[in-house]
Amino acid sequence: MIGRFWQRKKETPRFSSYSDSAPLPEAAPENLTRVLRIENEEASIIEDARHRMMVIGFTLVIAFGALGIRAVSLALSGDEAVAATPVLAETRRGDLVDRNGQVLATTLETWSLFADPQLVWDAREAAEALVTVLPDLNVDELTADLSSRRRFVWIQRNLTPRQRQAVFSLGQPGLEFRTEPRRVYPRGRLAAHAIGHAGRDMTGLAGAEQAFNSALSNDGGRPVALSIDMGVQFHVDEILRRYMAEFQAIAATGIVMDVNTGEVLSLVSLPDFDPNQASTASANDLLDRALQARYEMGSTFKAFTVALALETGIASPGETFDATAPLQIGGYTIEDFHAENRALTLEEVFTHSSNIGSSRIALEAGADRQRDLLRRLRLLERAPIELAESATPLLPQRWGPTETATISYGHGIAVSPLAVASAFAAIANGGTYVRPTLRPVRPDETVAGERVLAPEVAQSVLDMMRQVVENGTGGRADAPGFRVAGKTGTAEKPGRGGYDEDRLISSFSAVFPYDDPQYVVLVILDEPQGNASTYGYATGGWTAAPAAGEIISRIASILGVEQEDDPLTRSAMVRAALTPDPEPVVRPDQ
Repeated sequence: MIGRFWQRKKETPRFSSYSDSAPLPEAAPENLTRVLRIENEEASIIEDARHRMMVIGFTLVIAFGALGIRAVSLALSGDEAVAATPVLAETRRGDLVDRNGQVLATTLETWSLFADPQLVWDAREAAEALVTVLPDLNVDELTADLSSRRRFVWIQRNLTPRQRQAVFSLGQPGLEFRTEPRRVYPRGRLAAHAIGHAGRDMTGLAGAEQAFNSALSNDGGRPVALSIDMGVQFHVDEILRRYMAEFQAIAATGIVMDVNTGEVLSLVSLPDFDPNQASTASANDLLDRALQARYEMGSTFKAFTVALALETGIASPGETFDATAPLQIGGYTIEDFHAENRALTLEEVFTHSSNIGSSRIALEAGADRQRDLLRRLRLLERAPIELAESATPLLPQRWGPTETATISYGHGIAVSPLAVASAFAAIANGGTYVRPTLRPVRPDETVAGERVLAPEVAQSVLDMMRQVVENGTGGRADAPGFRVAGKTGTAEKPGRGGYDEDRLISSFSAVFPYDDPQYVVLVILDEPQGNASTYGYATGGWTAAPAAGEIISRIASILGVEQEDDPLTRSAMVRAALTPDPEPVVRPDQ
């Protein structure tokens, strides 16, 4: 055909062309078949493409519809809504700081790990991988969680940045993070009971965290200052831990309080806990012994009995009370630990810590006047501090002559250490009771108090407290140059069937400086054991008194109390070192 075409072309004039009416060259049958086949194939390809586009479009419509339904579901559900998008805390809890601005509690944003089990490919594999970077997890329990039909399970809360990065590097599907606030306590155990702790929801559960919860949660997270001085707290804590270990005591308490403002500068309760891990602490460690524990304080109560004698006019300095023989009352025998077996002046009743003399004073004054004085000193109610842990005292159901006698020397009534420290502060500041507080007082702020003792009565008791340190059972409490006044106390702990002579509460209540009282220091050791250095004694004069003296020596400079040369202090300490402790143990015969 091609040959004929070119032949025909040669027969045509060079410059002529086909007319519109000229017939076209005849096509071969095989070419026409090829053209038709190609056209059919092109039409088929186009039709297939059209069908595929329709399928893809339909699939996208279904997918976007499912996503929309899922979004609505997440918006209406609880845990799954949490799982959908990490959400930052909307409110910030304020910091707790000490009186000098040191941070005691703060809030940090941390990452918490959760999973959507339905997106986890292999639950066992994911669990085993997670345990390599979070070793506290249990593989079997985690596998069960990741195999569940739930859409949200917590894996671990409050991860460190390093832990989060390690989990992220695992590349396991179905794992997500959410930011959560976490309360952090930079000083650890130090002042743990005073500071307290908050829960995961940032609500205070104990201590200052609970007491000042509203202030910490409001005002955009502004800091709240406490009266605690962490410098003072550190020394009290360190010394008490050492004495607690030396005398194998099961617990210890230390309080430092400003007698004029009521500010609590130190509040130590041992054993203690780490508020960063409060959920793992035992009930024994969580117990705030400075406020929640209630002790029969022993001879420290004789300070209040002497005040009763002076206030009621039953006795004045120099008057005597018969202590020649034990006192029989209500089936009990009241006797002195180191009996003088003679008449004792009021000062000697206090200095030699005579149970017999104290009982005679209280019986002469009567139960009503005794109870009234203790009520004014707030010893018949919870210490009025902001902390909810402050406990009400254990009082006798019947307040008859026997109870009147034994309460005079701290038996038959159990009170909190803070209540005792506050009562001694009232004696130290001239007879005015000032409410204890955990909030700092401004220098220009006037603190209101209530007159509970006449100034001359308070001063007379303070003078006798100084004599206890210079000539009596408290010689080991004196700190050179700081003129300590105080009173020892030793009481046997009650138990089933009576009192246990091997389980003592030994204490010392100190005021310093004696001639310008500014601070009260109370030390209590729970069940101390005597050793060679104390000749086997475990009483307050041998165990708690030296701890109080060392605390005063350490903290005085922090508090701005100047040291003075005091020759009487040195002589008192020499006498104390050479004289066995005559501190009586509180124990009515059973």
